Amino acid sequence: MFIQRHPLAILAFFIFIAFFLPLPFSPLFDLDEGAFSEATREMLVGKDYITTYLNGELRFDKPILIYWFQLMSVKLFGLNEFALRLPSALAGTFWAMSIYFFIQKTIDKPTAFFATLFMVASIQINMITKAAIADSLLNLFIVLSMFSIYYYHKEKKQKLLYWAFFFIALGTLTKGPVAIMIPVIVTLLFYSIRGDFLRWIKMVFNPIGILIFVLVAAPWYIAEYLAQGQAFIDGFFFQHNIGRFSSAMESHRGTLLYFIPVLIVGFMPFTYFAVKAIAGVKSYIKDDLKLYLFIWFAFVFVFFSFSGTKLPHYVIYGYTPLFILSALYLQKNVSKAWLIYPILILLTILLFLPDIATIFKESIRDELAQVLIENAYETFDIWYRLLIISVMLFLLFLLKFLQKTESIVMGMALAMIVSVNFIVIPTYGKLMQLPIKEAALLAKNKPYKNIIMYGISTPSFNVYYEGLVSKKRPINGDIVFTKTPKLKDFKNYKILYKKNGFTLIKLGDN
Repeated sequence: MFIQRHPLAILAFFIFIAFFLPLPFSPLFDLDEGAFSEATREMLVGKDYITTYLNGELRFDKPILIYWFQLMSVKLFGLNEFALRLPSALAGTFWAMSIYFFIQKTIDKPTAFFATLFMVASIQINMITKAAIADSLLNLFIVLSMFSIYYYHKEKKQKLLYWAFFFIALGTLTKGPVAIMIPVIVTLLFYSIRGDFLRWIKMVFNPIGILIFVLVAAPWYIAEYLAQGQAFIDGFFFQHNIGRFSSAMESHRGTLLYFIPVLIVGFMPFTYFAVKAIAGVKSYIKDDLKLYLFIWFAFVFVFFSFSGTKLPHYVIYGYTPLFILSALYLQKNVSKAWLIYPILILLTILLFLPDIATIFKESIRDELAQVLIENAYETFDIWYRLLIISVMLFLLFLLKFLQKTESIVMGMALAMIVSVNFIVIPTYGKLMQLPIKEAALLAKNKPYKNIIMYGISTPSFNVYYEGLVSKKRPINGDIVFTKTPKLKDFKNYKILYKKNGFTLIKLGDN
C-alpha cells in the first residue's frame, strides 16, 4: 500500500543512498575514472574547451560532453571525488526517472516502480552511476532517444521524433557513433518485423530531425577537426570506434560468451527475473512494447558479443529494456529461494575474497597483484567480514519471515546497495587506490617537482598531484612514483612513501 501511495518517495530514498551518498567515499579508480578526471583537470588548467588531453597528450577516446559537465561541477564544488562523479549520479537519476515515467504511462505504476528499482539497485548500474566516466550520461541519452521513438511510433507526433534526434545528438557528443547505431538498428529490426520498412526510412531520413542532429552534434566535431585535423579522424573514428569493434584494444578481449557471466553477475540481485524475461521471448511478438524492448536488449547483447573489444559496461546499453521486461515477471510464480540464494553465494565469495585470492596468488603473473593480495587481509579485515555477515543475516531474515515478493525484492535492493556502496567498493578503494591518492598528495604538499611515473599507469595520481608527470627513464635525483616490484630496477633510492605495492622514491647515486 505504501509503495502505491508513495513510489517516488521510496525511489528517491534508494537513489540517494545508491547514487549520491557514496560519491566521496572512495578515491578515484584507475584507469577510467582517473583518465576522465585528469582530462577534465587539464581542461580546467589549460582552458582548452574543445580538445581533451591526458598527461599533456591528445586524448581522442571520447567526445566532449562529459568533460564539460565534469568541468562545471568542479568549478562549483572544487576538484574532488564528489564533484567529478556528480554528473554521472545526476545522469543516473534522470535515467531512473525516465524509466519510471515511461512505464507508468505505457504499462502501470507498480511495474514502473520495480523496473526503476531494478535499475537503481543492480550491481553494474550502482558502479557506473557513481563513476566519473561517460557511461551513465550515454545510457541516459540512449534511453531517452529510444523512449521518444517508441512514443512517436504509438502517437505519431512529429515533436516526439524531433526529441529523439535531439537526444541521439547529445549521445553522439557523449560517446560517439554508438548513440546513433543503437536507435537506428533497433528500430530497423522492429519496423522490418512489423512490415513497415518504408515508415522507418521516412523516420530516419526526416529532414528536420537530421537538421536538429547536425545543429546539436556537428559544431564540436567540426571545431575539433579544425583544431586537430587528421589526427582527430584517425584517433577518434578509426582507433577508438571502428578499431574497438574490429580488434581487441588494450587486451580487452573475450569469447562470444563473454557477456553471459557479465549479465548474470551485473544484473544481481535481480538475475532471476532477467532469466525469466529472456526465456519469455516467444510471448513478445504480438506486443509492440515487449517486442521493441526485447529487440533493443538482444541487439546490444549480440552486437557487442561479436565486438573485438569487450568491456563489461558495453552490455549495460541494453539493460534498460531488460529491467522493464524483468519487472513484468514479479508476480509470476516467484521462488524466494531463487531470489535470495544467488545473493548469498555472491556475498559468501566476497566474505572470503582475500582467502580466495590467496589460493590463486601463485598462478597470477602480475607482481603488483601479488603484493595487493599479500596486503588484502589488513584491508579486508574483521570489520569488513562482520559487515558482510550482517547483510547475509538480513537476507536470511527476508527468506524466513517475509512472504510478499515485493517486500523481499525491496529488501534485496537495500542489501545490494549497502553491500556494494558502503562495504565492498570503499574497502577495495582503500586497498588499491588510497595509496595512489596518499602518494600524490604527499608529492603535491612537499612539494616535489617533475615527478616521473615509472612502470605504472595511474592517471588518478595526476588528479591528486594536480600536475603532469613524466614517463621516461629516471636518473639520479628524480622523484619516482612506481609499483614496489619495480624497485629492483634501481640500486640506490630513498623511500618517501610505500603502501600496498605503490611507492614514491627519490633516486640517489646509481
